[in-house]
Amino acid sequence: MAEKPSCWLVKSEPSCFSIQDLAKSPNQTTSWDGVRNYQARNFMRDSMKLGDRVLFYHSSTDPPAVAGTAVVVRESYPDDTSWDPRDQHYDPKASPDNPIWQMVDIKLDEVFAEPVPIGTLRGVAALKKMELLRTGSRLSVQPVTDREFDVIVELAHAAEPGAGKNGKSGPRPSARSTLKRPAAKKRAAAKTANRAGSTNQAKAKRAPARKKR
Repeated sequence: MAEKPSCWLVKSEPSCFSIQDLAKSPNQTTSWDGVRNYQARNFMRDSMKLGDRVLFYHSSTDPPAVAGTAVVVRESYPDDTSWDPRDQHYDPKASPDNPIWQMVDIKLDEVFAEPVPIGTLRGVAALKKMELLRTGSRLSVQPVTDREFDVIVELAHAAEPGAGKNGKSGPRPSARSTLKRPAAKKRAAAKTANRAGSTNQAKAKRAPARKKR
């Protein structure tokens, strides 16, 4: 049985690399390089797998917010920016023979119409144990539970224009169920008319239900 994908959150300053930059990247894909924290590196090296879902978080902005989602499309491999002296994340201890740092590739999944700010996340009971909201948490790559991921996506979709009063919306109807609703109303109206007709004229034939236009 295939291993169930995990979920993650990655941070990036939008002035450096935003989710809009990811959307403009070739094939909407980028390598997640420049991570220079050992615990964050270990998450990428040891735990992030192909198909894992990713929350893309804009940090160092006002307000910080989850801006969208992505998916892991390549598992960890050496971060070659670490031994490039011209790169801002250069590490003189790293080399092709000693690739201390790792990176993964992520591909854009969705850009939220409205980013979900950290203040909103703090007010949701289901997210109270989220690593992002823990005091002192600064990891640029961190694990997220399936439930936390889904709740944040639901918050983003509920905030979309036209989602309903106070930004609330129920489950999105499928195209099939949307088409069925007018027909159901017409059938109900036809039945009501038939009942009224049979009360006044017991022998009258029932009128056929109107067809969908």
